[in-house]
Amino acid sequence: MDEQTQHQLTVSGAAQAGLEPVQLWIAYFARGGTLSQIEMEAYLGGVIRISSLERDTLALTLNEVLQSITSHDRVPYSDDIQITNRDAQGRPVPGSLNQAQTIVDEALTDLGAAGRSFLLPEEAESQRLLSVDQTHLVDTAPEERFDQITRKAQEHFGVSSASVALITERIQFLKSVVGSLRQNTPRDIALCNETIRQAGPLIISDTLTDQRFKNNPLVTGEPHIRFYAGYPIFGSKGWAVGTFCIIDQKPRHFSDEEQQELQTMALAVQHQIDRQG
Repeated sequence: MDEQTQHQLTVSGAAQAGLEPVQLWIAYFARGGTLSQIEMEAYLGGVIRISSLERDTLALTLNEVLQSITSHDRVPYSDDIQITNRDAQGRPVPGSLNQAQTIVDEALTDLGAAGRSFLLPEEAESQRLLSVDQTHLVDTAPEERFDQITRKAQEHFGVSSASVALITERIQFLKSVVGSLRQNTPRDIALCNETIRQAGPLIISDTLTDQRFKNNPLVTGEPHIRFYAGYPIFGSKGWAVGTFCIIDQKPRHFSDEEQQELQTMALAVQHQIDRQG
């Protein structure tokens, strides 16, 4: 199939699909496409050329959508790969726009945390909580494979406590902890609840100078947290399921080198969680 004809039929298929550009791009990206939404729209508008691999990925995406809503002929692939929008008897497969939306919804699920910006906050949280459940670690007994990492962190950094926390809908559950922290803490006051919103570390050299935490009950009362350093731990599809953190009762500077060492320990925890899954 020559490139110009494939482009024309792709544009026709995109119009027939009836999806907003962002919806089409989500489904395309979830199937391995690497173009940005702007680049995809520029290609459809005839402004730029793209590789045969990206053309075929877009064709595959459109064919899946078209299969669900119409008997429209399939968008051709560059090498005429035999992927059709017809059933085993060669008949067009009927459907509806609701089915097309289902494809987009499934694509968002496949994207995981990478598709967060396209989700409502409650939808993103629902997917994150599903990832927490999939660790099969909440409300389970302590395990040496995690405890040895928290002990190492406490000793290495000379802090009062180190922990592996999972953030559920309502509580912070400590799968592993050394020091004087409670195993279950209400999520709304847990400092780690802020950490799971970060792509990287959350470092608080002195909680009493941080407007977010200076009045927190865990700062003004037991365990009187003054220093906190935590890294998010990621579960299935990139959702933050919890944290690896250290705390102390006196403020301190935390160097870039120390942050790197803490991240290495956090990655060791994540490796254990990945094995669990």
